[in-house]
Amino acid sequence: MDGIKKVIGVVLIIIAVLVAIHTVIEPLYHTTDPDSENPYSSAWGYINPLSAISIVLGLIFGYIRMSNTHENSSVQEFIAANTLFYGFIFAAILFFWNWFGILEVGKEFTAVDPQTRSIVWIFIDAILPCLNGALGAHLLRSSGTSD
Repeated sequence: MDGIKKVIGVVLIIIAVLVAIHTVIEPLYHTTDPDSENPYSSAWGYINPLSAISIVLGLIFGYIRMSNTHENSSVQEFIAANTLFYGFIFAAILFFWNWFGILEVGKEFTAVDPQTRSIVWIFIDAILPCLNGALGAHLLRSSGTSD
């Protein structure tokens, strides 16, 4: 299990860095065409599936960490484990709602306008690197323990 935790920890950190860097540099190289159906850079077509994988992994390993907290755990561990797990739930709800809305099946989805969808992406792209980085670092640190 230690080897799996290390690999997943590294994967989560790599995805965190990838999302964070691309979020910051995208405005430097991508100009949105007002007539375009997709105002986002094509790189998100590759990054979004990786983000989805990281969210699923985050939910699984966040739940494992949260369920391993018990009455002998410190308050800090309890807060950290619960914050990570519920943070991943929050990110999953926003991410999958927004992602399914831009996929081909969601072309007729008109519950929100494109500006609202873009603002939601900013929140997702800001929180996901934090959650992935924190959980990835925890998995790397704890790979030698029973956690």
